[in-house]
Amino acid sequence: METRADDFYPTRLERPIDAFERKDPVIHSQGKQRSDGPLSETELARYERDGFLVFNNFLDQDTVRRFREDLRAYENDDAVLRSEGTITEPGKQEIRSVFGIHELSARFDRLTRDSRILDMLHQLLGSDAYIHQSRINFKPGFHGKGFDWHSDFETWHAEDGMPRMRAVSFSIALTDNTPFNGPLMLIPGSHKTFVPCVGRTPEDNYQSSLKKQELGVPNDQALKQMADQHGIQAPTGPAGSLIIFECNTLHASNANMSPWPRSNLFFVYNSVENQLVQPFCGNKPRPDFLGNRTNTAALQPIAAPDLRHTG
Repeated sequence: METRADDFYPTRLERPIDAFERKDPVIHSQGKQRSDGPLSETELARYERDGFLVFNNFLDQDTVRRFREDLRAYENDDAVLRSEGTITEPGKQEIRSVFGIHELSARFDRLTRDSRILDMLHQLLGSDAYIHQSRINFKPGFHGKGFDWHSDFETWHAEDGMPRMRAVSFSIALTDNTPFNGPLMLIPGSHKTFVPCVGRTPEDNYQSSLKKQELGVPNDQALKQMADQHGIQAPTGPAGSLIIFECNTLHASNANMSPWPRSNLFFVYNSVENQLVQPFCGNKPRPDFLGNRTNTAALQPIAAPDLRHTG
């Protein structure tokens, strides 16, 4: 497939090419917009260096408990289980992920517009933002499978048509994340380099890749080089903790071999100035629950949202 003139990050290629330095800034705000927000200059510098930030106790335990009650209800809701946005483990009926979670629950929707989150987004993205994707990843005790190493941006660019690196994920732990239950692993500094991947993307690739990703995974040599250079970190913390990570930060997680479940909530925010175009892999766009093209107006903040009620 011929590379498009507007494709600054070619990937899913017939033959491998070398990794290269990203062409976009990590932090898109400048001047007063950069300094006038909740993130300190020290935190901004750490995000620019590492590609992620960690905050314990972002949500209080009572709020987390109410979210977990919602999760238990979804696990027993036939309509949710039958939804195209619900992904089960390979060969099983155990839930792996539920996408479009902010559209299932008013409580989750209100959280996406928490003023604390949107104020941080303005500092990082330098603009208003909208929800590109939301999901909950489940890892039941003993049986929860892992997620392979990948850059989210590589997939969103190839399969959704996200033009530039101007998106960020907010991951909130709804259970304790320990060293034993498959916490998120990140390679600090990897966000500064784009690793093109090899392989033609079949139509509707998401139907298999969301169960086990095989395309869009960097080769072993590139991953080893990144890990040797930067190391690997696996932040842990109590339920309610928040990890903010840049869209190109390489990350993965191991299977959960412990008896303790792990569930994390993900909100992916894209700049309103980075709207999706035709997917760069040449296929039709993925469904809206994976790459939102419909509701892309700037999110409006809710000061101190009441998360106690489902609404």
